[in-house]
Amino acid sequence: MTRQYSSISVETTLASTISSSATTMTVASGTGSALLGGVTLAAGNVDQFTVAIDPDTTNEEIIFITASSTDTFTIQRGRAGTSQVQHSAGATVKHVLTSDDLNAFKASISPVASLGFAGSTSGSTTVQATAVAGTTTLTLPAATDTLVGRATTDTLTNKTLTSPTINDAKQNLTLNAQTGTTYTLVLADNGKLVTLSNASAITLTVPLNSSVAFATGAVINIQQIGAGQVTVAGAAGVTVTGTGTKLRTQYSAAALVKTGTDSWTLIGDLSA
Repeated sequence: MTRQYSSISVETTLASTISSSATTMTVASGTGSALLGGVTLAAGNVDQFTVAIDPDTTNEEIIFITASSTDTFTIQRGRAGTSQVQHSAGATVKHVLTSDDLNAFKASISPVASLGFAGSTSGSTTVQATAVAGTTTLTLPAATDTLVGRATTDTLTNKTLTSPTINDAKQNLTLNAQTGTTYTLVLADNGKLVTLSNASAITLTVPLNSSVAFATGAVINIQQIGAGQVTVAGAAGVTVTGTGTKLRTQYSAAALVKTGTDSWTLIGDLSA
């Protein structure tokens, strides 16, 4: 149950005697609301409001109020180590803080199994640690920010990944099959395998940066799968360096790597 407290609760008295087994009590007419001190108990006996009957006497009994109806309350008896006893009409009824409340608080502060937060407009979020061996530390950033999750869609900015393992079928090479005798690279070829197949010689052109702005470091894989030899040529103003500019033979492959604004290097099974 959820513990409820009030700093403005006003003590009152029993309107009639209650037996040691009674599960309801009625206080003096018109005083029930003041006793609760502004607290509203949720339906279903899910909240508790702690009071003492006959406080500071040998008959003191701690009870939990779990529901209210004007001046009549549903109660749980003999709480916080006290015993259920009969109380006479006129006995003092007073909201108190007990060892039971303090022990509940102590058990909830460290370590805490979970912590709940009410949503800004609705719902709630529970923060819960997984089972761990020993003690771990979670350090939050000193910034106003939003945390990301494993199963949420997020955009990361200014993050450095060290030795990441990417397990995603999308990382498989996408093929761009070309069958003509000429082909000029397009931006979508970045990270792809461009296959070139024709019986006649084929020229693959690397465009100017001003025409197609590949990022420096872009890698484009190429393979000659036909009989026609593939020659890699830079458009006017583009420099392509390497041990050769042609793929050596059928099924030879190479990688084009952009090293500068209009500079590329060709690495692979080449001939001059």
